[in-house]
Amino acid sequence: MYRKFVNARSPMRLLEKGLHGGLGVGNLGACVAGHGVGKSSFLVGVAIDELLRGGTVLHVVLDQTVSHVRDYYDTVYLALAESTHLDEPIAIHAEIDNQRRIRSYRRDHFSASKLSDALKVEAEAGVRPSLIVIDGLEASQLTGDDLAGIRALAHDLAAEVWFTLDADGAPVLPAALSGVEDLISVVVTLEAKGDEITLRAIKDHENEDLQDLHVGLDPRTLLLVRS
Repeated sequence: MYRKFVNARSPMRLLEKGLHGGLGVGNLGACVAGHGVGKSSFLVGVAIDELLRGGTVLHVVLDQTVSHVRDYYDTVYLALAESTHLDEPIAIHAEIDNQRRIRSYRRDHFSASKLSDALKVEAEAGVRPSLIVIDGLEASQLTGDDLAGIRALAHDLAAEVWFTLDADGAPVLPAALSGVEDLISVVVTLEAKGDEITLRAIKDHENEDLQDLHVGLDPRTLLLVRS
């Protein structure tokens, strides 16, 4: 199957439709769930979708190695290529690897200023990401200034930013973000229900009509699937 058809049939199109058009450039989106439910897989799925569309991705990971993240991308991509019978998978794999950058930080050393520094380095190399994903943030370490700084970077780049947050108990926006939640445009949760992992929107820009997203994660491959 040609990549344009794979992309057109991607569950991300359903997610965008359910979110009244998607996250949108210059905006922050949060994926909230308990530990081990699939937040990292969600980010990698969003990133691979953007890469297959010809975009450029900066993947920021906290307290993990670059090689671990790269191996995870390879695993998810190979599962996607096999399940969709993607044409020329080796050539496409090499192309999207070239369009993706991975940066690793210690969790207690990451900040909006560190992200800004990384983006300056990438810009000097001629790379301007259309999507930034940040995996491993903790709500307690996020300040309003950090969120505002990251959002300003997204606006300046005309990029989307997705990040993950651990949920203690019910998958809701952590109380530590009370007062700065307006800086986050979209919040989705991942919930394990039996053998299914479903996505649910708990914030969709200013829309009060929160639609059913009809998207989840395959519990075997952790790829985004139509639910």
